Amino acid sequence: MNKPVLPTEMEYDDNGPLYVAQKKVYPQSVSGTFRRIKWGLMAFCLGVYYLLPFVRWNRGLGAPSQAVLIDLPNSRFYFFFIELWPQEVYYFTGLLIVAALTLFLMNSMGGRIWCGYLCPQTVWTDLFYAVERLIEGDRRERMRKDAARGTLKLERFAEITLKHSIWLMIAWWTGGAWVLYFNDAPTLVKQLVTFQAPMLAYIWIGILTATTYVLAGFLREQVCVYMCPWPRIQAALTDEWALNVTYKYDRGEKRTSLKKAIELRAHGETAGDCIDCYQCVAVCPTGIDIRNGPQLDCIQCGLCIDACDTVMKKIGRETRLIGYDNDINIHRRQAGKPPVYRLVRPRTIVYSAMIAAVGAVMLYAMLTRSLLDVNVLHDRNPVAVRLSDGSVRNAFTVRLLNKRGFDRVIAIDVDGPANVTVHVVGVDSVTPDRPMIILARDTTTELRVLVTAPLEENAEKSIPVKFRVTDIGLGEVASATDHFVTP
Repeated sequence: MNKPVLPTEMEYDDNGPLYVAQKKVYPQSVSGTFRRIKWGLMAFCLGVYYLLPFVRWNRGLGAPSQAVLIDLPNSRFYFFFIELWPQEVYYFTGLLIVAALTLFLMNSMGGRIWCGYLCPQTVWTDLFYAVERLIEGDRRERMRKDAARGTLKLERFAEITLKHSIWLMIAWWTGGAWVLYFNDAPTLVKQLVTFQAPMLAYIWIGILTATTYVLAGFLREQVCVYMCPWPRIQAALTDEWALNVTYKYDRGEKRTSLKKAIELRAHGETAGDCIDCYQCVAVCPTGIDIRNGPQLDCIQCGLCIDACDTVMKKIGRETRLIGYDNDINIHRRQAGKPPVYRLVRPRTIVYSAMIAAVGAVMLYAMLTRSLLDVNVLHDRNPVAVRLSDGSVRNAFTVRLLNKRGFDRVIAIDVDGPANVTVHVVGVDSVTPDRPMIILARDTTTELRVLVTAPLEENAEKSIPVKFRVTDIGLGEVASATDHFVTP
């Protein structure tokens, strides 16, 4: 009996590679339910990404007319009827929380649905594969042409040149579409064509063109297997009830050829439905064999299901030898019990409830948010000044935010100290005892406000003071508090 070799007794090659060299994958084209779903989602995702910057939205005279715009110079984010300011960054925080919880919910129900159907790496890689098949042919033809690379002919050179040219065009437009979200799209396109756009736009287009071309054209499945952290995270988040792309070995084993299976069954012996055709391997974008069980490389795209279903139909056997399932149901079928699917369970209920709660809070905050805001900052040097008439004056910097798309008249009131008077430096008001000013639309206005009160009626060292600003036309009110300090 051979003695097992212990790790300490093994010989290591110090000159060996630190990682496994990339083995090129040649996914074969396939048709079926999941392939059609992928085509549909690809068309939808790419259509939204490329065309959304050109969608117009009327926000009034002088306001940006682009439906989705990240206006960095003016610190604004526009999404159709929604306009967010830098002070409202918490909406983005809530959106990220909802996105993460949605990802967890998808994983708990159907494994790596995001990876297989919606991930940008998957979408663009699928598109690049489609271009490659269109120009160079399907799996076997591409493998044959790559094997004969040493005898490169003019026709083959033309194919490679055309393929990479189209890849670069797709990558270039991908980078170009991204920068359109940061400026008016038609205007920026005209500037880019006439070479009058800012240099920063060309730099970002170049960076995104290069990354798209390299990631989708060359690294492909390497991104999913080695660069992306999500496969490792989702493995820790999943449970035994999650539906993953699964080879149903209770039906498939033992594997044998179609002819051999017929002979075995004729003699009353057991033979599985799997005929070792390897079509599931041929169509896999990461080149794995799903029959070997759950693997980190599997992106759960469902293409192996379509390939296997096609074979099963041809040989007259039941489809879904590979399908979305779990080990619990495999064991139940082996025990002669019907499969059970538990999409609704504590885990999915908690995720759904958290998504609903965060979404409801964000919606409530959005519907009830004030479009008039005020912030107050007390002067620190000096904190208070005693005037010749015996009164005390405090100075404040008041910042007013008008988030509406039109000018409006606001009145400033101060509550707290007795017999207080308010003066806005550099602003004339028709009512001196109650300053009224015009706030320009969609802007932040900073004012210097002097608050004066008699000392004999305000003996306390520090008195709470409340600034109220009121929209005269709409009646909208905003307030902020500080302190009135005496010497």
